[in-house]
Amino acid sequence: MHKYVFMGVQGSGKGTQAKLLEQHLDLAHIGVGDILRWNIKNHTKLAAKIKRILNAGKLVDDEIVEEIVQRRLQEHDWNFGFILDGFPRNANQAAFFLESYDIDAVVHIVVPDEVIKKRVLARRLCEDCGVDFNVIDHRPKIEGRCDICGGKLIRRADDTEEVLANRLAEYHEKTKPVLEIFRRKELVVEVDGTQAVDVVQAEIRKSINII
Repeated sequence: MHKYVFMGVQGSGKGTQAKLLEQHLDLAHIGVGDILRWNIKNHTKLAAKIKRILNAGKLVDDEIVEEIVQRRLQEHDWNFGFILDGFPRNANQAAFFLESYDIDAVVHIVVPDEVIKKRVLARRLCEDCGVDFNVIDHRPKIEGRCDICGGKLIRRADDTEEVLANRLAEYHEKTKPVLEIFRRKELVVEVDGTQAVDVVQAEIRKSINII
């Protein structure tokens, strides 16, 4: 059984890389961002609160994230293991998580902030199926339309320079102590996320000894 944590700022490509490894190893990909977007799309009790926080350029409250991740892990549908993407979010969560699960590795995808800004501001999202596109590196075949379902591509309300600057600052502040906890356990591997998607994936698999 494999258990991995993927870390990286929004726009680092960690979701894409996690899904590629998920398919290769038949793991469950538990993405915090995906769960939050599901809540918004399905108008759950948390939806309005989550939407306000995201539109303000802030990270969703740690307590909310902790609750939804714990609920997801309790489903126990991860027969071969899981990839956790976007959690833990603070030092207390990291310590608790290590007590509860035997983690094989923490994959930290490193991308400079200036590259993240370029990527995020060029990002578009299908409002129907949620697939991400990028008008620089991953352009849709038909402008403004999703290649998968034909849905309309939109820019997320929180994909602005001001919101992104706030989010980057908050992410770095919160993530540093989390990474330090994992480093003390010698679990962290770092991969350069500025490379091509397939190159990043190959380096991830090599660093965690997966063929």
